[in-house]
Amino acid sequence: MIQNFALTFVALFVALDIIGTLPLYIGMTTGLSRTERDRVVNTSMLVALLVALVFVFLGDAIFRFIGIAVFDFKIAGGLILLLVSLADLIGQQEATKRASGSTGIVPLAVPLITGPGVLTTLILQVNNAGIWITVLALLLNYVFAWALLRKSDAVARLIGKDGTVVVSKISALLLAAIAVAMIRGGLSEAIRAF
Repeated sequence: MIQNFALTFVALFVALDIIGTLPLYIGMTTGLSRTERDRVVNTSMLVALLVALVFVFLGDAIFRFIGIAVFDFKIAGGLILLLVSLADLIGQQEATKRASGSTGIVPLAVPLITGPGVLTTLILQVNNAGIWITVLALLLNYVFAWALLRKSDAVARLIGKDGTVVVSKISALLLAAIAVAMIRGGLSEAIRAF
Protein backbone atom coordinates (compact mmCIF):
# COMPACT_ATOMS: atom_id res chain seq x y z
CA MET A 1 0.00 0.00 0.00
CA ILE A 2 2.82 2.44 0.87
CA GLN A 3 4.60 1.52 -2.36
CA ASN A 4 1.40 2.04 -4.39
CA PHE A 5 0.88 5.43 -2.74
CA ALA A 6 4.50 6.47 -3.36
CA LEU A 7 4.33 5.47 -7.03
CA THR A 8 0.99 7.24 -7.50
CA PHE A 9 2.21 10.38 -5.72
CA VAL A 10 5.41 10.55 -7.81
CA ALA A 11 3.57 9.87 -11.08
CA LEU A 12 1.12 12.70 -10.33
CA PHE A 13 3.90 15.02 -9.16
CA VAL A 14 5.78 14.49 -12.43
CA ALA A 15 2.62 14.86 -14.55
CA LEU A 16 1.57 18.00 -12.66
CA ASP A 17 5.00 19.67 -13.07
CA ILE A 18 4.04 22.57 -10.80
CA ILE A 19 7.64 23.85 -10.74
CA GLY A 20 7.53 24.13 -14.53
CA THR A 21 4.18 25.94 -14.27
CA LEU A 22 5.56 28.41 -11.71
CA PRO A 23 7.31 30.77 -14.18
CA LEU A 24 4.19 30.76 -16.41
CA TYR A 25 2.02 31.65 -13.42
CA ILE A 26 4.38 34.48 -12.44
CA GLY A 27 4.28 35.81 -16.00
CA MET A 28 0.46 35.62 -16.19
CA THR A 29 -0.04 37.43 -12.88
CA THR A 30 2.55 40.17 -13.29
CA GLY A 31 0.97 43.48 -12.36
CA LEU A 32 -1.70 41.95 -10.12
CA SER A 33 -1.85 42.81 -6.44
CA ARG A 34 -1.04 40.16 -3.81
CA THR A 35 -4.77 39.77 -3.08
CA GLU A 36 -5.59 39.31 -6.78
CA ARG A 37 -2.78 36.76 -7.21
CA ASP A 38 -4.04 34.81 -4.18
CA ARG A 39 -7.55 34.82 -5.67
CA VAL A 40 -6.19 33.51 -8.99
CA VAL A 41 -4.36 30.68 -7.18
CA ASN A 42 -7.41 29.76 -5.09
CA THR A 43 -9.75 29.78 -8.09
CA SER A 44 -7.39 27.89 -10.38
CA MET A 45 -6.59 25.18 -7.82
CA LEU A 46 -10.28 24.67 -6.97
CA VAL A 47 -11.28 24.32 -10.64
CA ALA A 48 -8.28 22.07 -11.35
CA LEU A 49 -9.15 19.83 -8.39
CA LEU A 50 -12.81 19.54 -9.39
CA VAL A 51 -11.91 18.57 -12.97
CA ALA A 52 -9.42 15.98 -11.66
CA LEU A 53 -11.93 14.49 -9.21
CA VAL A 54 -14.54 14.14 -11.96
CA PHE A 55 -12.05 12.03 -13.90
CA VAL A 56 -11.12 9.97 -10.82
CA PHE A 57 -14.71 9.03 -10.02
CA LEU A 58 -16.29 9.00 -13.49
CA GLY A 59 -13.37 8.08 -15.76
CA ASP A 60 -14.34 4.41 -16.12
CA ALA A 61 -18.00 5.28 -16.70
CA ILE A 62 -16.98 7.76 -19.38
CA PHE A 63 -14.86 5.04 -21.00
CA ARG A 64 -17.73 2.55 -20.99
CA PHE A 65 -20.15 5.15 -22.37
CA ILE A 66 -17.95 6.00 -25.37
CA GLY A 67 -16.80 2.38 -25.80
CA ILE A 68 -13.07 2.52 -25.20
CA ALA A 69 -10.89 0.16 -23.18
CA VAL A 70 -8.21 1.10 -20.67
CA PHE A 71 -5.47 0.01 -23.10
CA ASP A 72 -6.92 2.42 -25.71
CA PHE A 73 -6.59 5.23 -23.17
CA LYS A 74 -3.08 4.11 -22.22
CA ILE A 75 -1.94 4.32 -25.84
CA ALA A 76 -3.72 7.62 -26.55
CA GLY A 77 -2.75 9.07 -23.17
CA GLY A 78 0.84 7.94 -23.64
CA LEU A 79 0.98 9.65 -27.04
CA ILE A 80 -0.47 12.86 -25.56
CA LEU A 81 1.96 12.75 -22.63
CA LEU A 82 4.83 12.19 -25.05
CA LEU A 83 3.78 15.19 -27.15
CA VAL A 84 3.30 17.36 -24.03
CA SER A 85 6.72 16.38 -22.68
CA LEU A 86 8.41 16.91 -26.07
CA ALA A 87 6.75 20.32 -26.41
CA ASP A 88 8.10 21.23 -22.98
CA LEU A 89 11.58 19.89 -23.79
CA ILE A 90 11.77 21.62 -27.16
CA GLY A 91 9.90 24.84 -26.40
CA GLN A 92 6.87 26.43 -24.79
CA GLN A 93 3.47 24.93 -25.54
CA GLU A 94 1.18 26.96 -27.77
CA ALA A 95 -1.63 26.63 -25.19
CA THR A 96 0.40 28.50 -22.60
CA LYS A 97 0.82 31.48 -24.93
CA ARG A 98 -2.88 32.08 -25.46
CA ALA A 99 -4.97 32.75 -22.40
CA SER A 100 -8.72 32.95 -22.64
CA GLY A 101 -11.32 33.64 -20.01
CA SER A 102 -10.19 34.12 -16.44
CA THR A 103 -6.46 33.67 -15.85
CA GLY A 104 -7.31 31.38 -12.94
CA ILE A 105 -9.23 28.96 -15.12
CA VAL A 106 -7.73 29.06 -18.62
CA PRO A 107 -4.89 28.28 -19.06
CA LEU A 108 -3.76 27.95 -15.43
CA ALA A 109 -6.35 25.52 -13.99
CA VAL A 110 -6.91 23.73 -17.28
CA PRO A 111 -4.65 22.70 -19.04
CA LEU A 112 -1.56 23.75 -17.05
CA ILE A 113 -2.47 22.27 -13.65
CA THR A 114 -5.04 19.64 -14.63
CA GLY A 115 -4.03 18.83 -18.16
CA PRO A 116 -3.82 15.70 -20.28
CA GLY A 117 -0.85 14.40 -18.31
CA VAL A 118 -2.61 14.58 -14.96
CA LEU A 119 -5.91 13.20 -16.31
CA THR A 120 -4.16 10.28 -18.00
CA THR A 121 -2.15 9.53 -14.87
CA LEU A 122 -5.27 9.68 -12.68
CA ILE A 123 -7.23 7.21 -14.82
CA LEU A 124 -4.33 4.78 -14.93
CA GLN A 125 -3.54 5.05 -11.21
CA VAL A 126 -7.18 4.42 -10.25
CA ASN A 127 -6.89 1.13 -12.16
CA ASN A 128 -3.44 0.31 -10.75
CA ALA A 129 -3.50 1.57 -7.14
CA GLY A 130 -7.17 2.05 -6.35
CA ILE A 131 -9.42 5.06 -6.06
CA TRP A 132 -8.64 6.15 -2.48
CA ILE A 133 -4.86 5.95 -2.81
CA THR A 134 -5.16 7.97 -6.02
CA VAL A 135 -7.42 10.57 -4.36
CA LEU A 136 -5.02 10.93 -1.41
CA ALA A 137 -2.01 11.33 -3.73
CA LEU A 138 -3.97 13.85 -5.80
CA LEU A 139 -4.98 15.91 -2.76
CA LEU A 140 -1.43 16.01 -1.37
CA ASN A 141 -0.01 17.03 -4.75
CA TYR A 142 -2.60 19.78 -5.14
CA VAL A 143 -2.06 21.09 -1.59
CA PHE A 144 1.68 21.25 -2.36
CA ALA A 145 0.96 23.00 -5.69
CA TRP A 146 -1.38 25.49 -4.00
CA ALA A 147 1.22 26.32 -1.33
CA LEU A 148 3.98 26.66 -3.93
CA LEU A 149 1.93 29.02 -6.10
CA ARG A 150 0.93 31.09 -3.05
CA LYS A 151 4.64 31.49 -2.23
CA SER A 152 5.70 31.89 -5.87
CA ASP A 153 7.79 35.02 -5.33
CA ALA A 154 9.90 33.39 -2.61
CA VAL A 155 10.32 30.14 -4.57
CA ALA A 156 11.35 31.98 -7.73
CA ARG A 157 13.95 33.94 -5.77
CA LEU A 158 15.21 30.76 -4.07
CA ILE A 159 15.78 28.57 -7.12
CA GLY A 160 16.11 31.33 -9.69
CA LYS A 161 14.93 31.39 -13.28
CA ASP A 162 17.51 28.82 -14.39
CA GLY A 163 16.53 26.50 -11.53
CA THR A 164 12.88 26.49 -12.59
CA VAL A 165 13.88 25.74 -16.18
CA VAL A 166 16.17 22.85 -15.12
CA VAL A 167 13.51 21.28 -12.87
CA SER A 168 10.90 21.68 -15.60
CA LYS A 169 13.10 20.00 -18.22
CA ILE A 170 13.97 17.09 -15.91
CA SER A 171 10.25 16.63 -15.16
CA ALA A 172 9.49 16.70 -18.90
CA LEU A 173 12.11 14.02 -19.54
CA LEU A 174 10.64 11.82 -16.80
CA LEU A 175 7.19 12.42 -18.24
CA ALA A 176 8.43 11.31 -21.68
CA ALA A 177 9.77 8.08 -20.14
CA ILE A 178 6.44 7.47 -18.36
CA ALA A 179 4.64 8.12 -21.68
CA VAL A 180 6.75 5.52 -23.51
CA ALA A 181 6.07 3.00 -20.73
CA MET A 182 2.32 3.71 -20.99
CA ILE A 183 2.32 3.24 -24.77
CA ARG A 184 4.30 0.01 -24.43
CA GLY A 185 1.92 -1.27 -21.72
CA GLY A 186 -1.16 -0.32 -23.74
CA LEU A 187 0.13 -2.03 -26.87
CA SER A 188 1.00 -5.13 -24.87
CA GLU A 189 -2.53 -5.26 -23.38
CA ALA A 190 -4.12 -4.63 -26.79
CA ILE A 191 -2.16 -7.53 -28.32
CA ARG A 192 -3.25 -9.85 -25.51
CA ALA A 193 -6.88 -8.75 -25.90
CA PHE A 194 -6.99 -9.72 -29.61
